[in-house]
Order: sequence, then structure tokens, then C-alpha cells
Amino acid sequence: MDLPIAFQDKMKLLLKDEYEAFAQSYEKERVQGLRFNTLKAGIEDASAEAGKLFQLKKIPWVKEGYYYGPEDRPGRHAYHEAGVYYIQEPSAMAVVELLDPKPGDRVLDLCAAPGGKTTHIGERLGGTGFLLSNEIHPARAKILSQNVERMGIANAVVTNEDSEKLSRVFPSFFDKIVVDAPCSGEGMFRKDEDARSQWSPDHVIMCADRQSGILHNAALMLKPGGRLVYSTCTFSPEENEGTIQKFLDSHPEFSIEQVDGYKGFEPGQPRWTDGGSALLSKTFRIWPHKLEGEGHYLAVLKKSDQSDFFCKKVTNPAYVRDKITLKEYQTFCRETLTDPSFADRKEVVLFGDQLYLIPPEMPEFKGLKVVRPGLHMGTLKKNRFEPSHALALSLNKNQANQWYSLDSNSEAMAQYLRGEVLRTDETRPSCLDAPSKGWVLMLADEYSIGWAKMVGNTLKNHYPKGLRR
Repeated sequence: MDLPIAFQDKMKLLLKDEYEAFAQSYEKERVQGLRFNTLKAGIEDASAEAGKLFQLKKIPWVKEGYYYGPEDRPGRHAYHEAGVYYIQEPSAMAVVELLDPKPGDRVLDLCAAPGGKTTHIGERLGGTGFLLSNEIHPARAKILSQNVERMGIANAVVTNEDSEKLSRVFPSFFDKIVVDAPCSGEGMFRKDEDARSQWSPDHVIMCADRQSGILHNAALMLKPGGRLVYSTCTFSPEENEGTIQKFLDSHPEFSIEQVDGYKGFEPGQPRWTDGGSALLSKTFRIWPHKLEGEGHYLAVLKKSDQSDFFCKKVTNPAYVRDKITLKEYQTFCRETLTDPSFADRKEVVLFGDQLYLIPPEMPEFKGLKVVRPGLHMGTLKKNRFEPSHALALSLNKNQANQWYSLDSNSEAMAQYLRGEVLRTDETRPSCLDAPSKGWVLMLADEYSIGWAKMVGNTLKNHYPKGLRR
């Protein structure tokens, strides 16, 4: 592979006698991985079903992660559209494993697009707590929002903001934060020619400066006693150990949290600068010539319990229901969903004609660029309510009064994904003893994938036009 000469010289100095093995790793075919969505199914059940379709091998450092074979195309299967799994580079899965979010936590993913770490966090939260996923670039924030929807995450808000602005809105607010920092992308060289062509020593220094600012703003948003995981997909010590050392020097309320013997990851490289730091031997590197992944750097930081006594307390808004009657929405809930509490949730808020279920821990939206304010429930139209695709993907079949299962490998499934009308002359929806009408939750095998509306012996297709294939 045509690697930049300055990069080669730098890595020779860093790796010394390991450099040849590192360089040879670029000539090997890169490994690819997927991570099962525990909001949809248990890992064992999902992996057993997917194992019939793909060549799966366990990724050792994350319980939901598997390598798939070079000939496999999991992105083309209906399970991908149903959010059964997320296709993610294996090294990157280590970040949330080290963050270790628990149900009920408030978590921030500060540089979140395209959504691999965000969706992993959302799954670990199990539908509880609060997740704020932020991306500063508008186009990438839109992709992030789409992935949050596809994976059925209901308790996430997606914003398109600068980290400094967020730090003013969320002082000492989050239990855990991920900063997967924008970097020079050296770990992307094998799969991304643009990353190779754009690399330069000056670009590395620029990235390191930017990372320091982002980390500072993240520190302001972490609660005392909270955990922050900093990660990059680059090998440059300036952006890894260097950024962390500068951060620790200027933020004495933080320390490295040691995680002993973690899955065989390599310790950091304190030798990169004169004297180094014993602390930095507690950070982690995933090297492509030692483990099956493109490469990653990770540091787990803890904020002192005694810090930030001066920070103001963030209060959550008292949601005020719109004066417009939500009768159509409430009728939909009673007729379509098994849980009647959806109809009376005070956090269901109208934005124009769009209805969202706002996470109750989200502060005021005022002044923030919000891409997705919560779970999109649907659209209020004249004399009717039309449920959203996001709502369908967030449900399981036990939450719907009517559901219809299609074999994920069948022609009927392909027809549904193309947006075609399906006939039900021979088989009624699986949960019905008698013919009915109204909204039906469509399933790919056992996993929700969208809506259809039963009219007579047909299922009118409501799979979104922009997703049809």
C-alpha cells in the first residue's frame, strides 16, 4: 500500500522492530464486523439466526460483536433494515465496552456520527436513562439520526452543535461521556484512500489542538465521579498520549482509570516523549498487526468526586401539552398498541404536525440545533394519525395488537422492502384469530421492520419510500 513517507518514518521510530509486522498488516484483507442489537433480541438468539446466513466468529473484546466473512453481505439482508445488527469496525466496538454504560445512566456521545458508538450505548441503556448524541457536521448528523432510528433507540436526542455550546447547556450533567475525537485517521488508511491522501504532519498537529478543545468542553459536562472514554482511530502519539497528558496537566480533577488486563489490548506508548508518563501505560492501543482490527487508541478518565461544587444545576422542563387535541393519536394507541400508557405520556410533544416522545431528562431545547428531539411517534393529519417508521422499529411484536411475520429470506419480504402491496388471502396476521383491519406491525421473522395497513385481504405498504429497494 502506498503509505505517506513521513508516516512510515514516524511509525518506524515509534514501533522500532515491530514496524515490519505493522507495515505487512496493510497488505492483508481487512476484517469486518457486526454488533447485535440487544434491544431487538438476545445475543445468542440473534447470532444463531444470523449464523445460518453469514460466517460469524466472536470478537473477543465485546460481547455483542462478531466478525463476518469476506464474502458475506449483511448490509443487504432484511435484518440490517430491521436493526438486528449494526455493521461496525471491530476495534471501534471496544470504546463502549470500556465506557460500560448502565441502565438509567445519562450518557453523551459528543462526536457521534455515523452512530456506531451511539447505538451501542443506546442498546446498553436498555431503553432507560438518557442519551444525547451530537455531531457538529449537519450532513453527518442526519446520518447519525437515521441510524438511531434504524436501531430502535427511543431515549436518544440527536443534536448538531459545537461542543462549547453544549457545555454551557449541560454543566456537570452526564454520568458518562464518549469523545471519539476527530483525528488524522491513520487507522483508516487500509480502507480509505482519502485518509491517506489527506494525511500530513501538519494535519496531525491541527487535530491534536482541536482534540484538546473538545476534551475540555466534555470535562465541563461530566458529573463529579463520572467516567469519560477518549478514543481515536489514529496511531499518532501527539493525538493520543500527548492529548491525554496535556489534558491531565490542565485538569487536575481528572485521573486515568486503570482497567487491568483488558482483553489483551496493548498499553499506551509513554516512551514517545522524553521521560514519558507512568500514567499513560494505563491507556490502551489496538494494533492491526496484533489484533484483528484497523487500530484504535483508548483512555478511560475519571472525574474526582470532589470537583465542580460551583456548577449550576440543570433543571428539566415541565412539558406543556399542545392545546391541539391529540384525540387521533390516542385512538391510534388504544387500537394498535398493547400498552395504553403511550396515549397519556406527558412527554409526547407536538412540533408542527410531528409528534415526538421526548426523553424526560432532556432539558429545554431553546437555542439548540436539534435533529431528532426523541422518538418520532408519527404525523397528525386531518382526522387521523399516521405512525412513524421510527415507532415501528422501536417496538416488538408483543407491543402491537396486530403483527405480521414474513420470512426474512422470502420473496414476500423482498416485495415489502420494495414497497409493494401484499395480499393475505391465505394467511392472516399471525396474532389474529379473525380478519381485522387497521395498522399492522410488520416483522422480518421475529424483528419489527415497519408498518402496513390492513384493508380487506391486502396489506397496504407503509415502508418509507426513501428506504425502498
